[in-house]
Amino acid sequence: MHTVFVYFIGSAGSGKTFLTKAMADWFDYKSIDNVIVNLDPGAENLPYNPEIDIREYFTLEDIMLNYGVGPNGAQIISADLIATKIDELKNEVEYYDVPFILVDTPGQMELFTLRESSNVVIDSLGKERSVMVYLFDPVVAKTPSGFLSLLFMSSSVIFRLNLPQILVLSKSDILSKEERERIIKWSEDPEEIYDSLHTFSIPGLQKNLGIELFYLLKDLGLFRPIMPVSAVENIGFEDIYEGIMELFYGGEDLEEILY
Repeated sequence: MHTVFVYFIGSAGSGKTFLTKAMADWFDYKSIDNVIVNLDPGAENLPYNPEIDIREYFTLEDIMLNYGVGPNGAQIISADLIATKIDELKNEVEYYDVPFILVDTPGQMELFTLRESSNVVIDSLGKERSVMVYLFDPVVAKTPSGFLSLLFMSSSVIFRLNLPQILVLSKSDILSKEERERIIKWSEDPEEIYDSLHTFSIPGLQKNLGIELFYLLKDLGLFRPIMPVSAVENIGFEDIYEGIMELFYGGEDLEEILY
């Protein structure tokens, strides 16, 4: 069987790194082999030990020293340098014969989604065997304008990377039951969020822009169901797995395919 690359993507603070670890732990619990790739050269104190780590080739400190730039400049340079190490990364990846490779992308989402180097990485490793798990920040997602903004951002990432996308509501345990259910309804039924735009206390200009954005996303068919995920409550991982299996194996369980 082919290896599936799972890219974890989301805004800074949305929980990509911890979700990567939690997904790997879930795979380990299910006895499904997996490998973690860390593509963030500025990562510190990772909660997992990546089998493949871009920091073995360079770190943000290396770049600041060698190029005489500050942290922000170093992050931009590092995003492009990743593509120059693709042959080494590909050789490391090919060493592992596992069903899933989990890719933890840089903390600043735009460094991965807006730089052309990301397409070089994805194409080289295998675009046809890749999927992204896009994280909605729960704090932002619990307001109508915040949810629409995140949906717009997630849709723009599809445009940039041209990969199938699974939407997840990360760290959903920090939300109340009511907030979690409301966000899920927004994702499943566009009319729910249209109603919320009118019932929430939203300034006039923001409301008008929100309604225009709502119609744009609805007309383009970009509303998709979102999966609540929580490492604390141990929910959502089965849903992510089933979503991946549906994309690549028609919904068959991996155990049935392997054995």
